[in-house]
Amino acid sequence: MPPATGPKSGDALFASVDRVNAELFTLTYGAIVRQLLTDLEEVEEVNKQLDQMGYNIGTRLVDEFLAKSNVSRCVDFKETADVIAKLGFKMFLGVTATVTNWDAEGTSCSFVLEDNPLVDFVELPDTCQGLQYCNVLSGVIRGALEMVSMKTEVTWVRDMLRGDDAYEMRVKLTKQVPEEYPYKDDD
Repeated sequence: MPPATGPKSGDALFASVDRVNAELFTLTYGAIVRQLLTDLEEVEEVNKQLDQMGYNIGTRLVDEFLAKSNVSRCVDFKETADVIAKLGFKMFLGVTATVTNWDAEGTSCSFVLEDNPLVDFVELPDTCQGLQYCNVLSGVIRGALEMVSMKTEVTWVRDMLRGDDAYEMRVKLTKQVPEEYPYKDDD
């Protein structure tokens, strides 16, 4: 019998994932945002599209994360948030987040990123001040959590592109969806 392995550390996960050049990734994402701004013209529509793109990515990334991380089922939203902050962000972006500002019920928290590889080389023009440039990340979190039966709302609270001191996402658990198992007839 093979030895039981526990969850991998964030650094071990980051080392085990195939990566692309960080600058290529950053510039490609910037080109996507720019093209959306050109095509959709309305900043709010671009924000919605980035969130939807992130949601679609998150629903798929969660499978890779669970397969490679050896993380067992989290017992509650607090543990889930901690795993995302320390392992998920490290595995896919090479950074870790801090989980802060928990509400009394343990259903709402903030992810604070000191570093965000999506924003290297980015300056928002005055015409795009309403743009949530990193909205793809909020969609990824929302999509990934939905795949593990947690409906959430994710909003940006602070953004260094707007002069804040960090990037802060507020994540609120709106509904814990009970898992449904396919009906199995024992006959």
